[in-house]
Amino acid sequence: MYGTVRFLLDGELYELVNPDPTETVLGFLRYKLARTGTKEGCAEGDCGACTVVIGEVVDEEMRYRAVNACILFLPTLDGKELITVESLKAKDGTLHPVQQAIVDTHGSQCGFCTPGFVMSLYAMYEDGGPATRERLNDTLAGNLCRCTGYGPLVEAGMRAQEARVPVDHMALKDKIESLIALKRHETLELTAKDPVSGGEKKYFAPVTMDALADLVEAYPDATILAGGTDVGLWVTKMHKELSVVIYTGAVAALKETRESGESVEIGAGVSVSDGMALLGKYYPDMGELYRRFASVQIRNSGTIGGNIANGSPIGDSPPALIAVGAQLVLRKGAAERTMPLEDYFIEYGKQDRAPGEFVARIIVPKPVENQRFRTYKISKRFDQDISAVCGAFGLTIVDGIVEDARIAFGGMAATPKRATAAETALVGKEWTAEAVEAAMEAMTQDYAPISDMRASADYRMQVAQNLLMKAFVETTEQTDTRLVGDKELAHV
Repeated sequence: MYGTVRFLLDGELYELVNPDPTETVLGFLRYKLARTGTKEGCAEGDCGACTVVIGEVVDEEMRYRAVNACILFLPTLDGKELITVESLKAKDGTLHPVQQAIVDTHGSQCGFCTPGFVMSLYAMYEDGGPATRERLNDTLAGNLCRCTGYGPLVEAGMRAQEARVPVDHMALKDKIESLIALKRHETLELTAKDPVSGGEKKYFAPVTMDALADLVEAYPDATILAGGTDVGLWVTKMHKELSVVIYTGAVAALKETRESGESVEIGAGVSVSDGMALLGKYYPDMGELYRRFASVQIRNSGTIGGNIANGSPIGDSPPALIAVGAQLVLRKGAAERTMPLEDYFIEYGKQDRAPGEFVARIIVPKPVENQRFRTYKISKRFDQDISAVCGAFGLTIVDGIVEDARIAFGGMAATPKRATAAETALVGKEWTAEAVEAAMEAMTQDYAPISDMRASADYRMQVAQNLLMKAFVETTEQTDTRLVGDKELAHV
């Protein structure tokens, strides 16, 4: 079974021998199974028309999550359940409560995006919990409707949650047992021919850290695949041929989180959805930042480690993590090394990661007494957008004096970068408007931003400076709160 991908679809076991490692789930559904309910819109994980739901066993319970099929590689389904819009209709023709709610509220207009909305709402339905407006806004942020039909769809989501039927525990138990039986205890290895070039393509999915380390050393030029929210576009948009892919998503140790008295350790394979809840517990602003990280579908697939490892100068995670003093642990073979996160980024497209080395985990210090933390994302849209500027401020203020300052920005340089001149201008000074204005001026020594389609250089510099002043205003208020969107964040 080394070269066989196994997963469940509508209760049926699918076994695919050596499929193309970079074939997408969307392509498989539409062109191999003729399940055309799942649509192709953007082919880059933005529009949500291709949304499907993945079910897997986590801590002996089923977990369902909406993901984008257009950038999800087929072999990553191994050991999981795939649910599409066709899966929901009962054998007697009865619609699922989510589907019926959309019918009742006239939530489908042109209909192209409707299957994606159904699947996003279905994932929320399976997850349970309250159907608040805020939760529905987050749930549907990754599904675009050009007909502007969101009002009925939000209403449908509320009605569907109210119409939830009791869980069939026997059927659920059978499904869990079936998926546990599919659990792999050895590396999945696939070998296939590229249909265009005729070249050989390999795919590995190790299940242990040691096996992953061995493979990355054996294939130092391999593409390391985590959530695929970046790598998927290499195939769908750039048409790259990936000859060797090493998938990290089956390594349980990479998905672990550990807490100590002073820090939180997050495995590089922890999804953004899982990591944001943990980090948000200690840093409310960071949790809010991750809520604006793409969409639910992308957060369910993408990993915190992957957002760091790819070295993007506009990744949302690095500025916030740098500002709180996070460290990065890399592994090569049996050896590990730890570095301050800011040192990982050398220059555009270049990171301090040797051939055969991979990101293992991130160590995030917990807040200390007298620490203030703020982070802000500036983009053209509130949801589903890339940062023009992302700033983060970690400040330790004792008796009105700045004892320590860590300021980091994305979008201001070729890498995520600290504002060392601005920090120096603040440390040892009173936390006053005058000191902040001096640090704002010093920031011109830290960055020389560029103009591009998202923002001009002048705009970026002015925004970065103003965000420092914003942090000052917020951290000098007696209530120490701030309003973000339609919700107020309370800080310690």
